Amino acid sequence: DRTPIFMWFHPETAALLCNHLDIPAERFEDAMFNDVRQVWVGNNYAMEGVRLEEGESAVDLWGIEWTKIGPFNQITRHPLSEADTAEIGRYEFPHGGIVELCGNLRSLESASRDYFIGCDISPCLFEMYFRLRGMANALTDIVLHPRTFASMMEKSSAFGLALAAEAVGRMPLDWLWTGDDVGGQTALMMSPNDWRRAVKPHLEPIFRFAGQRGLPVAYHSCGAVRDIVPDLVDMGLDVLNPIQCNCPGMDPFELKREFGGRLTFMGGVDTQDLLPNGTERDVLCEVGKLLDGMGSGGYILAASHTIPPETPLENIFALYLAAGVTREMIMDRAADIRNTSNRRHYG
Repeated sequence: DRTPIFMWFHPETAALLCNHLDIPAERFEDAMFNDVRQVWVGNNYAMEGVRLEEGESAVDLWGIEWTKIGPFNQITRHPLSEADTAEIGRYEFPHGGIVELCGNLRSLESASRDYFIGCDISPCLFEMYFRLRGMANALTDIVLHPRTFASMMEKSSAFGLALAAEAVGRMPLDWLWTGDDVGGQTALMMSPNDWRRAVKPHLEPIFRFAGQRGLPVAYHSCGAVRDIVPDLVDMGLDVLNPIQCNCPGMDPFELKREFGGRLTFMGGVDTQDLLPNGTERDVLCEVGKLLDGMGSGGYILAASHTIPPETPLENIFALYLAAGVTREMIMDRAADIRNTSNRRHYG
C-alpha cells in the first residue's frame, strides 16, 4: 500500500521525537512506521548496542576499546595499531563469542510475525580490519603487507560466515545485512583494482552463503562506491544502502536506470543539506521526486545516513508525508502506544 520504510535516526533525534510523541524509547520504531526490525550481531553491536555513560569505556570481544563520546561509542584504542606482521598473524577473531552475539536475535522474536526481520553481521572485512588496526595502517597494509592483509580478510570472512550460520540457525530471517565502509566522499578509499584484488574475494563467500540459504543480501557502504556497484551486483547483491546522493556517481536515478532490473536500493534522502536546512516544501518536493523516480518497486525509503538532531521535526513529518504516512497517522500510533503502556502499567 506504500513504499516500505527503514529509517535510521541519530540517538538525539530519536529522543526528541520520543519526547514530542510522549512514547517510551523502546516503542519508537513502532510509532515511526519502520517496516524492518534488525539487530547487530557483529562488531557494530559494540558501537551502537552497548550502553555506556559519557566518558565510560569498555573493551569488546575483538579487543577494541570504545568510549562514549557524545551520542556514540567511539574507538579510543585499536588493538593492532602498533602490531608487527607477526603479531597481526597471530590475531584470532572471537569465535567463542558467536553464540553470545547471536543471542541478540531474541529481541526480534515478538516482531517476526509483523515485520521484515534482518540480522546485521557488519562490518565484514576492510572496515573490521581498520577498527582493529587503525585506518592509516589498514590502507598501508593493502600495499606494503598484502599477505598479512589477505590473511586478515580471510579470517574476517570466516568469522562473518560463522556469525551468519549461527544467526540463520537461530530464527527465520528475511535478509542478511552485510556492510563494509570502503567509500569516501569523492571516491573509494582504495583503488577499485585493489578492492577487487584484496577485498572482493573474501566478500563473495558471504554473499554466496546468503544466496544458498534463500536470503536476500543487503550491503551497506557510505560514500562514493559507484566503481564497484557492478561487481556487487554480479556477486549476487540484492539491496544497496545508503545511496549517499551527494557523492560522485551516487545519483539514485542513474543507479536505478543502470541497475534497477537487478538491484533494490535503500536510501538517497539527503541528510547533509535537505533535511536539516530545507523547508517542509523542499523536503516534500524532493522526496516526492525520489519516490517517483525510484518507481513502485525495488526501493526502500531511507535517508542517506542517520537523520541528524538539527533536523526540524516538521521536515521529518514532511519526509513521511511524501511516502503516504501523515503526521496524524504517526500521532495516532503514538496514542495507541501510550494507551497500551497505560493498560499494562495499571493492570
